[in-house]
Amino acid sequence: MTSRELVLRTLRFEGAERLPYDLPEPYGTDFCAIEMDPSPDARPSAGRDEWGAVWVNTGHMQLGQVKQVPLASWDDWASLVVPDVDDPARWAHVRGVRQRAGEKFILAKGISLYERIHFLRGMDNTWADIYDAPDRLRELIAVLLAMNFRAIAGFSREGADGYLIPDDWGLQDTLMISPRSWREIWKPFYARLFRAVHDAGMMMFLHSCGHIVEILDDLIEIGLDAVHMDQQENMGLELLGRRFGGRLTFFSPVDIQKTMVLGSTDEIRAYCRQMARHLGRPAGGFIPRWYSDPEGAGHRPEALAAMCEEFLVLSREPRPR
Repeated sequence: MTSRELVLRTLRFEGAERLPYDLPEPYGTDFCAIEMDPSPDARPSAGRDEWGAVWVNTGHMQLGQVKQVPLASWDDWASLVVPDVDDPARWAHVRGVRQRAGEKFILAKGISLYERIHFLRGMDNTWADIYDAPDRLRELIAVLLAMNFRAIAGFSREGADGYLIPDDWGLQDTLMISPRSWREIWKPFYARLFRAVHDAGMMMFLHSCGHIVEILDDLIEIGLDAVHMDQQENMGLELLGRRFGGRLTFFSPVDIQKTMVLGSTDEIRAYCRQMARHLGRPAGGFIPRWYSDPEGAGHRPEALAAMCEEFLVLSREPRPR
């Protein structure tokens, strides 16, 4: 099977010859990641983004943090600068990606619906808007959804296989907002996004970290194919596997906050096997990956090597039936 076939069969629970993976060099990957350049959802290390948000860097991570928002008041709505997704310059390096990717699975990155809003409004305002300005909040989400529709069309034309948006919804032990508010405001927009991705012939990936157990059933219900989840220990591998295994694919590294930071290399290797056992199924459901800022997350080189090596061993082992 080609890399593309391996990933698709794993996502669809159709059985693959081996476990596909997304690891750094020299370990290899079955994926080709692509995004617009510049991306309307770029998170700079420092400086001002296209929307007017000002970012600063904490000094140890690749990503910065927003310190000045462009839409602090809804009175500023008329002056908000919305990036043009259809700007040909954004798509110059995307064109021809199918040929460059060869037989790899092309995963395109889109535009967040929740994170971009709190980059624009600020976290406190975003949470207050749920109760004080829900219609304005929906209006802003609709702008981001429309941008994603344009991005989906563009990536589909270039032969992308999957579409990923990043939206961290969880704190360490609970959802950031009430599940009821999430279902009332955000779920309908996600449903429309997921449907558009599927109608374009792509698989839907969502990056979301933190404790998101409360909404995983909803996300599966509306068509999520894979959750790009960098944390698992705060929810528990056994719980995740018992409640959601076989219903979506976990696209995940070893837990980036606990075992990858505090575990010995033997514990990391054992955790890799626990992930495959609890999260995966004989026909699919688990794709191991790495965390792309290991230094910022405090991952030792020997820890990264242990994880990657063990995932490769797991990939070569006979698939259970």
